Amino acid sequence: MGNTSKKLAAKCTLLTKDEQKYVAATFRAGSKNSERIREDDLIVSGKVDAVSLEKFWGPQIDPRLAQYLSNFLFGSGHQKSPSVDFNRFAELYVYNVRGTVDERMMVTYNSLGKDYNETVELPYQLLKEYCESIASTYIKIVKASQSRRVRTWIDKGFRGRASHVQALGEAVAATVGGDLDSPHHHCSAEQLSKWLETNSLLKQLAELVFINLYGINKKGSDESPTPLPPSMPSLLPLPEGLDAMPDYPAFTDLSHIVWLNSHLPQQHQHKWRFLFSSHIHGESFSTMAGRIQDQGASILIIEDSSGHIFGGYAPCPWSIGPNFVGTDDSFLFALAPKMRAYPATGYNDHFQYINHHTKTLPNGLIMGGQFEFGGIWVNADPFGEGSSAESCSTYRGYKRLSKDPTFHIRSLEVWGVGDKPEIIKDEDERDVSVLDTNPEAKAILELAGRTRHSDGIREPPPL
Repeated sequence: MGNTSKKLAAKCTLLTKDEQKYVAATFRAGSKNSERIREDDLIVSGKVDAVSLEKFWGPQIDPRLAQYLSNFLFGSGHQKSPSVDFNRFAELYVYNVRGTVDERMMVTYNSLGKDYNETVELPYQLLKEYCESIASTYIKIVKASQSRRVRTWIDKGFRGRASHVQALGEAVAATVGGDLDSPHHHCSAEQLSKWLETNSLLKQLAELVFINLYGINKKGSDESPTPLPPSMPSLLPLPEGLDAMPDYPAFTDLSHIVWLNSHLPQQHQHKWRFLFSSHIHGESFSTMAGRIQDQGASILIIEDSSGHIFGGYAPCPWSIGPNFVGTDDSFLFALAPKMRAYPATGYNDHFQYINHHTKTLPNGLIMGGQFEFGGIWVNADPFGEGSSAESCSTYRGYKRLSKDPTFHIRSLEVWGVGDKPEIIKDEDERDVSVLDTNPEAKAILELAGRTRHSDGIREPPPL
């Protein structure tokens, strides 16, 4: 690593041994005013100025976040310093990646130009812009990545558009307290502390942003951005099945995938399996039902003719039948114009229902609510029509998902999430002869005077 970097790293005991060389190297790179400055000069001053830092991070950082980090590193107003020492530079990384709630509180306050004080309230608008800047920087880093996982999403039309990135930041900030759609004008230190403790998506976004800004684990062969520790779930799942779709019609965005994936159970966050698209497989309820049955947990995503995008997470396999199934892991969500999630209330278990070709029961797909009044209702015949009820007791905080109570489906797709479950055949299915499934072969055998020796040996099927 070199004697210079060792001296720099020794100044910050907060860093792990593996992190020291990366943070020290990033500090040295950011503090070079020109190629002619000697490393010894950097050690004497131990400083990095704001101008060189902005140039160093410029390509991969939202300009607003650059200003917020400058506030933390150099101060603001009349207390602004022209340079920062290594310890402060390392603290910014450590506090954001694995800091305590109090340390992250201090970073948030200082970044927004405030002194951390329990009596000081933060303007909600300022906090929202802070979240937007983190989300924007993350998407910038993702779009610059050369990993196969990321390139597959982007090549298939998932762009990371500015309006959706802004909606992602707003969705993260909206959980700070009060009504999701009517937040307080200011948030107290107590609200901020609880928010930082419970908002896992914000923490993951910040970790990934600073791991990349500080060059941690930056290797060409990595599935980058790579969080630490490696076991942390990826914010972008591996898309399985998209490569075979040359004309895949994406109607969602990278920001939608990141936000929605963060709400799934952890065991389902690593992979999405493409199952059905109304554009690719046709507007057929029978085709959709056939492709999504017995595929494990899944997510349904709908775009209505007004541009609203919404759907639901089905934790249990879809199966044609007369009853509701599912567990309280189920939730409904909106992706556009806002990103919102509506978890189960526990009031009833009307999570998922699908049926077809019946005379006495509804033919279609329902998530939440009652027959004829579902949180999501997709009609089987004619396919393409649906509705979203004004209220739904199955999901907490629910608001109508579509623009109008009834809607026309512009796009509908279903993804399996997590690994595909292994199908274990029932005992009676395993004990089936080839002749049982081929009556013509059985008849020929009987005409020839041949008998089936196993007929009197096999146990009768259970009643």
